[in-house]
Amino acid sequence: MAILVIIGIIFAVLIVLFLLMLIGYYNRFTVLLNRIDNSFAQIDVQLKKRADLIPNLMESVKGYMKHEAQIMKEVSDARAALVSANKSGDLTKRLKADNALEGSLGRLFAIAENYPNLKANENFLQFQNELSSMEDKIAYARQHYNDSILSYNDSCKTFPGVVFAKIFGKKPGNWLSIPEVERITPNVKF
Repeated sequence: MAILVIIGIIFAVLIVLFLLMLIGYYNRFTVLLNRIDNSFAQIDVQLKKRADLIPNLMESVKGYMKHEAQIMKEVSDARAALVSANKSGDLTKRLKADNALEGSLGRLFAIAENYPNLKANENFLQFQNELSSMEDKIAYARQHYNDSILSYNDSCKTFPGVVFAKIFGKKPGNWLSIPEVERITPNVKF
């Protein structure tokens, strides 16, 4: 009889421990997924701020670059595509539109080098600095997102988390990555 009571107590303790681990991992997955959602929302905030800043930059540049209409149209179209992609909620579209905008802004600043008066214009310099700062914030937000994915994926792939991930139907998350074309180191020639 005493052995049955001891076995019963051990069995009850194991069940309680399992339930506590189950609750703990459920909460852990929930917190990590919320952190991922927040990280992605921070990227959206920075992209929105950048998109809102671009019309002001364009206005300060227009007077100096009337005959550079193609690059102005390119930047405007890329901004509109980013705003549209943000509304769609599609991650792939957002990243593609963001990359297109970054490329067109880079070309705009390269062309601006040919206009000494524009380079000296206070408004242009202010907007250029703000955009540069915004790019740093976007890069940081992307890094934070990938760090959050790393924590979540570690929980999904390590023991005992892998067991609980299967119980709750959790799958590892996807990283934000840059396209292969952008990984190529540019050649700089003087």
